[in-house]
Amino acid sequence: MSKAVIWDMDGVIADTAPYHFKAWQEVFRKREVNFNEEDFRRNFGQRNDTIISNVLGEGLSPSEIDAIAGEKEIDFRQRVSQHIKPLPGAIKLIKSLGKHGFKIALASSAPTENIRLVTQGLGINNYFQSIVSGRDVTEGKPNPQVFLLAAKKLGVKPKNCIVIEDAVAGITAAKRAGMRCLAITNTRPKTSLVEADLIVDTLEAVSVSDLEQLLNPLSES
Repeated sequence: MSKAVIWDMDGVIADTAPYHFKAWQEVFRKREVNFNEEDFRRNFGQRNDTIISNVLGEGLSPSEIDAIAGEKEIDFRQRVSQHIKPLPGAIKLIKSLGKHGFKIALASSAPTENIRLVTQGLGINNYFQSIVSGRDVTEGKPNPQVFLLAAKKLGVKPKNCIVIEDAVAGITAAKRAGMRCLAITNTRPKTSLVEADLIVDTLEAVSVSDLEQLLNPLSES
């Protein structure tokens, strides 16, 4: 049986949330809109076009949204480039999965440039057999497209996939895709993540055997 783990990136593999928050604050400040930490937490994990529409309203043209998103991502990459660090346990688990027969994908709402910057900065870009960015799908999380496309690229059935997420929208997307979901409390409290099949405070507490057990009920169906 082919089996896979599909990773979110921001807030799961890399500690990038503070730099995303500062970049969003700046881009909205220029447009005279206050963007606080609660606004950030509520929108975290969604695609840029969704976040921009949520904050600035639905009246913007696609070109205006693209321009704002581009401005924000340039700001983010400038802020994070010298501060890329992994979250505890993530890289060790990524490296262990391949040795135990798991295929590995990265499925993020982030643009390709951010994914490349982070994975190369952490030295893990060669561990993923499939990478799907926010630009590869027509709708972002909580729509399941990004995870379904990642599974399709890996050649693994959704029921044999585990998603590792930290955002509410990502957990919802994983469940809508028919996948198991492991949630980590890096950016949201446990009470927000109850839709997940398993919730942990750190990936240091997760072993490959834990993931095997999470998958077993699906593999037996």
